[in-house]
Order: sequence, then structure tokens, then C-alpha cells
Amino acid sequence: MPGFDFSNYNRNKALHAKGVPLPKATSTGTTIVGCIYDKGVVIAADTRATSGPIVADKNCEKLHYIAPQIWCAGAGTAADTEFTTALISSNIELHSLSTGRTPRVVTCMTMLKQHLFRYQGYIGAYLVVAGVDPTGTHLFTVHAHGSTDKLPYVTMGSGSLAAMSVFESTWRPNLDRQAAIDLCAEAIKAGIFNDLGSGSNVDVCVIEKDKPTQLLRNYLQPNQREPKQRDYRFPRGTTAWLKERTIISKEDVGKYVTMQEISSEEQENIAERMEIDTS
Repeated sequence: MPGFDFSNYNRNKALHAKGVPLPKATSTGTTIVGCIYDKGVVIAADTRATSGPIVADKNCEKLHYIAPQIWCAGAGTAADTEFTTALISSNIELHSLSTGRTPRVVTCMTMLKQHLFRYQGYIGAYLVVAGVDPTGTHLFTVHAHGSTDKLPYVTMGSGSLAAMSVFESTWRPNLDRQAAIDLCAEAIKAGIFNDLGSGSNVDVCVIEKDKPTQLLRNYLQPNQREPKQRDYRFPRGTTAWLKERTIISKEDVGKYVTMQEISSEEQENIAERMEIDTS
């Protein structure tokens, strides 16, 4: 049967009644943020993908395309965020072609929340939806269970508390474009340096009305690997030695059976190095 299988629900409930603890919810190893400014909206994300304690990808993309003026930042299970946003992007395109109108951000948000609520959190997608449409600039958060928020600045993921501290101490109304980009980048950096699930680089997406959306891939690279200050490949002759001897195996003796064709002076040099009889 297609879809999710809930046949273990009663089993888990019976085990829990006997004292077996239920599995705990796992944290989303990501920092994603969004911020509205005077002419548009900015979203940003880190680029670390984790598989338990292992960093699976150091430079993955967490900013997803929905429509030309609507983008989405995803936290949670990578496959769920990728395919959920791709599905909604297809539906938004069909809706736009059917109605002949520019898609609305609230329509995208409604599609996402209804889709995620249907699966009761089993699709682990935590999303920041941002965009510009004829009704204005919008910024939403959509949780895996279907709940949503609409705020002037938002954070999600395991690094959200560190990122929110930057917003709450720095954000102000009517930011200009560069100030909004810098603020979101600093919030992501706070998540990168204070959360083990976030790391590597900072991706930024800028959405403005009547302008093409600008995706700033690797806008900041605060964790570039520096070259080693010392080189441990020492030149030949660094360490002194008292004696040198080269031993030839029986298999290699055949390589020197034609030494009669070499001059006597060269034979002596080779014999001295290889310790073999030239007679």
C-alpha cells in the first residue's frame, strides 16, 4: 500500500504501557532565518547536512525554489524538505497557469501547512516561506505539524535560539537591502558557531518586487580551511646517516645480467652501489 504505515502504533502504545519509553523527537540540525526589509525580504541558511554525529555534506543547499518571487528555506529531514518544496512548487505552477495570476505567498503557505498537517509531523519539514506578490511582502514559518507564524523576522532549526538573539538585539524597522542581508548573515553565523548541527557557509536569497530573485550562494565562508603553517615533508639529507647499503633480491638480479654491455667504469659504479660481483 502507498503512503505511510501506521500499523505499529498500537504496538508502540502497548509497549509504552509496560514502561518502554517512546522514542524522543530529534532536533533539526540547521539554522535558517528570514527578515523583511523596506523593499523586499531576505532568507538565509547554513550549508551543513548531518547524519547523526557525522557531517554528510559541508556545502548543501537549503534554499529551495517555489516560484520566481517565492522561495523557501528548509530545516529538518533533507529529503522531506527537498521533495515537499518540489511538490508545492509544481502545484503552485499549475495553480498559476489555471488562474492566470501571479502566485500568492499565502497560497504557497496554505498548501504547505495542509500537506504537512495531513501527515501529522511524519514529514520532517520545517520551512521558512518568503516572497513578494501583488499584495505585498510576506514571511511565514511552517512547522512539520502544520502550524504557521507570520512575523517580520523568524528563525528555525537547532541554531534558532542563537540566531534569534542576533535579531532581537539588532533588528529595527525599515532596514535597507544591505542591512537586511548583513543581519541575516550574522544570525546564521551565530548559529554556525554556537550549534553543532549547523556549520560551513552562509547562503542568502534576496527577493524584491519587480526584480529577479538573487541567490547569493556561499555569501560568507567563515570556515575555510587555512593552509598548514608548517610543512612536514623534509628535504633529502635533513637527517644524517652513517652508512648506506642497497640489497638486490634474487628476482632483480636478472635485470643486471647484461652488465657486459656497460663500460667497465660504469660497472664498477653499479657494483659499488649494488654490492654484486662483476666478474
